Amino acid sequence: MSRILIIVLCGLALAFDGYDLVVYGTTIKALRDEWGISAAEAGTIGSAALVGMLIGALLVGTLTDRWGRRRTFLLSVAWFSVLMAAAAAATSPDMFLVLRFLAGIGLGGLMPTAATLTIEYAAEKHRAFTYAAMQSGYAVGGILAATLAIPLLPTAGWRVMYLIGAAPLILVLPLALRYLPESLEYLVSRGRHDEAKALAARLGVPVPAPSEHSGSGVRTLVQRPYLRRTLLFWVASFCGLLLVYGLNTWLPEIMRASGYPLGSALSFLLVFNLGSVFGALLGGRLSDRHGAKPIILGSFALAAVCAAALSTNPGQLLIYVLVGLSGYGTIGTMHLINAHVTRSYPAGVRATGIGWALGVGRLGAILGPTVGGVIIDSSLGAIWNFYLFAVVAVLGAVAVAAFPRTRALAGATS
Repeated sequence: MSRILIIVLCGLALAFDGYDLVVYGTTIKALRDEWGISAAEAGTIGSAALVGMLIGALLVGTLTDRWGRRRTFLLSVAWFSVLMAAAAAATSPDMFLVLRFLAGIGLGGLMPTAATLTIEYAAEKHRAFTYAAMQSGYAVGGILAATLAIPLLPTAGWRVMYLIGAAPLILVLPLALRYLPESLEYLVSRGRHDEAKALAARLGVPVPAPSEHSGSGVRTLVQRPYLRRTLLFWVASFCGLLLVYGLNTWLPEIMRASGYPLGSALSFLLVFNLGSVFGALLGGRLSDRHGAKPIILGSFALAAVCAAALSTNPGQLLIYVLVGLSGYGTIGTMHLINAHVTRSYPAGVRATGIGWALGVGRLGAILGPTVGGVIIDSSLGAIWNFYLFAVVAVLGAVAVAAFPRTRALAGATS
C-alpha cells in the first residue's frame, strides 16, 4: 500500500464521474431522435443527474462522519455504477430521468470523498499539483466518453455508452476494497489511535493531530472565521459548475447548429476535456508556487475571454484552440477551486466543506443544461449560450477576487 496508489484509485474512480458528465452530451442527439424530445426536455433530463449529485454532495459529510471515508467511497462507486447500467435499459424518457437522478446521488458523494482522501494523503508541498493530477482523471473520463462516442454511437447505439459507465464495478471496486485505507483523520477523530498509528507506519506518514476545532458539520462553515470564504466558495463553485456542465452538455449541439457534422462536433468535446487535463496540471503546479487565488482568478478570466471569442464563430483551427483553453478555464478551474476549498477547513469538516461547496455549485450545474436547452430552442440561436457562459465566468472571477487572503491548512498562501 502506498499514498500514490490511494491517489490513483481516487483518480480512477473520478474518471468514471467524468465519463458520466460527458456521456450524456454525446448521446443527446440519439436520445432526442429515439424519443422525440425537445432540447428543453433534454436539458431537464440532463439536470436530473445533477439534482441527484447535489443531494449526494450535501449528504456526504454526514455519511463520512458515520461510516468513514473509505466506506462512503466504496458505496458511492457501487451505487452509481449499478444505476448507470440500469439507465442503459431505460424504455422511456421518464424512466431514464429517474435512473439518472438516482445515479447522480452516488456521483455526488464520490467527488468530495475522493477530494478529502487525496488532500489528506498528498505530500504537503505538492498538494495542489497532486490534487490536480488526481482530478485530471475526471477529464480523462470525459475524453474517453467523447472518443468512444465517435465510433460507437453510429454502430452500437447510445445504450452501450451507459453500459460502459458501469465498468467501475470491475475496474475500481475490487481494487478499492483491497487497497484503499480508511482516512487517518477519521480514525483519530473516532479515538481509534492504535489503528491510526499502524496505518501511518505502513504508509510512512505522521499520525495527524486531533482537530482543535470543536464545531462540526455545516454550522462550522457559516461561523467565524469561515463564513466569508464559505459564501464566496459557494458562488465560485456555482459559476464554475454551470460552465462545466453547460459546455459539456451542449457544446456538440452548439457546434452542430453552427454547421459542423456530428463527428466533428464530438471532436470539439474531446479537445475541451483534453485541454482541461494539461491546464489543470499546470494550474496545480502554479498554485503550489504562487497560491491558489491568482491562478483561479486567471482561469476564470480565461474562460470568459474564450467564451466571448467563440461567440464570434472564428475559423475552425482557432475554434479548436479556444475550446481547448475553455476546457482549462472551466473544468481546470473547478479542480483548483475544489483543492483550495478542501485545504481551507479543519480536518474534521473537510468533507462537509467541499460537499457543501459542490452541493451549492450543483445548482449552477443544474441550471447550465436547462438554460442551455431553452436558449437552443428559442429564437436567439445556440450561439447565445456562449454569451451566457462569458458572463458567468466574469461573475466567478469577481467572487474569486473577493476571496480572503488566508493561509491554507496545507501551508500554501491563497
